[in-house]
Amino acid sequence: MADQQTVVRGARIIDGTGAPWFRGDLLIDGGRIAAIGHTLSAGPGAVVVDAGERYLAPGFIDAHCHDDLIFLREPDRPEKAHQGVTSIVVGNCSFSLYPATDGSREELRQHFSGLLGETRASEIFADFDAYRHQLHGAGIALNLVSLVGHAALRLAVMGYARRAPIPAEIEAMCALLSAQLSQGAAGLSLGLVYPPSAFAGSEELIALGRTVAAHGKLVAAHVRSYEAALIPAIEEFCDLLSNAGVAGLLSHLQSAGRPNWGKVPAAIERLERYRADGVDVSFDMYPYPAGSTWLAQLMPAAAFDGGIAAAKARLADPKSRAVLRDWIEHGGPAFPGESKVALIGWDNVRLSAVGVAELKQLEGLSMRAAADRLGVDAFDLMARLIDADDGQTGIILFQLAEDDLRAACCHRLHMVGSDGLPRPGTRPHPRAFGTFPRVAGPLRRENGWFSIEDAVRRMTSIAAQRFGLSDRGLVRPGMAADLVLFEDAVADRASFDAPTELPTGISHVWVNGGAVIADGEPTGQRPGRVL
Repeated sequence: MADQQTVVRGARIIDGTGAPWFRGDLLIDGGRIAAIGHTLSAGPGAVVVDAGERYLAPGFIDAHCHDDLIFLREPDRPEKAHQGVTSIVVGNCSFSLYPATDGSREELRQHFSGLLGETRASEIFADFDAYRHQLHGAGIALNLVSLVGHAALRLAVMGYARRAPIPAEIEAMCALLSAQLSQGAAGLSLGLVYPPSAFAGSEELIALGRTVAAHGKLVAAHVRSYEAALIPAIEEFCDLLSNAGVAGLLSHLQSAGRPNWGKVPAAIERLERYRADGVDVSFDMYPYPAGSTWLAQLMPAAAFDGGIAAAKARLADPKSRAVLRDWIEHGGPAFPGESKVALIGWDNVRLSAVGVAELKQLEGLSMRAAADRLGVDAFDLMARLIDADDGQTGIILFQLAEDDLRAACCHRLHMVGSDGLPRPGTRPHPRAFGTFPRVAGPLRRENGWFSIEDAVRRMTSIAAQRFGLSDRGLVRPGMAADLVLFEDAVADRASFDAPTELPTGISHVWVNGGAVIADGEPTGQRPGRVL
């Protein structure tokens, strides 16, 4: 129980600052760290855990994930708890389950379903308060921080219109955003490749950024490009932060597609130059050379002018279908940006979540292999899936260089985010099950990317600072008792072929003083809360 005293004895304590570990006892009392020292005493009935040679660290913070929906359905979040995660940040890349008006509720439901599978009308909320109330009603095992998705704001005010908003529409979006921030949302998230967020221009984004700044919160962004236009996309985002006077978090910094490999160091150098000029920006990244999204993202954003139904109609029309096929498979000037398929090929696009029963067998195959199995070409299979699955098919994209990944994950501005897309019953990206033990284990131990103390810092205090979690992310008396106890041999077991394997080496996880994992097993407690 969260109100029960617990003493962890003789741990190697990693405090989250990056300082060397030290040996000590820690007392949990009243949901907080009550004392740190040697031979600490506790009252009768206290739980005593002998740490042995294990490390005791602040609970890990998943700075970027998409657990908004699964938290409603599976409030114990076992795959996160088993990784030592005690707090998660949702609402990323412009996707949140709120705010919705009566007129936008169905469009927001369809929009969110594209990313994470069929979402029920009852899982779309009028505002942040309603979402938080639903979570607290059932109880949650971990803490949750939520960003406001830009798409929800745009859908509420102007639907899927691919145009600049008029001043009254900007004002309405800013008022709706301000209401969510006043209720406790942590900031705004942009998804500048995902319609309708992709349709926004600088005037709209700066106005929204200034609204966030007025509340002292932050803007996170999936930027306009992670391909050839990565540097201009970073400049667009940082100029937005500068003009709005707001702090920012660049989501999953990467450079995708072989022709673009090697650009991450230059991207980081550009971020550092903006910081030297006073722009408060940092970034998150997951520790894998592949990303994950949904199949419809292979289409150009313009194809979704009017929503998913309009995109399906364009695929059904022979003339527009031919234009889309040519751009998707070869790129070119027909649409802005670069085609993912033209960059990496159908062989590097793997189906991970298929909602069409007769095509479920294709999960785990590349688009090329799946198309060959059916005797069709890959573009026609894509079009069939988008039509039959309403654009909800999940994919994994093998598109990143290991050197770029290391450059991002080892830089001082980096924090860890899994970017997991949880969809039970599918073959998801392994990052949803292995990100944090991978950082604390193999990447630190065998690959030598960082020290144990630096690995912990990237998973704790950096994110806590960025999201204003002033009583988390450090092991200090008075801080919330979000803690994880793990072995030096901690390791991830999830792979692309077996993506749902749980990690090893994490024995205890406490959230607000309550044990959610004890001796490696879930306790059933739900001491988490919406922060």
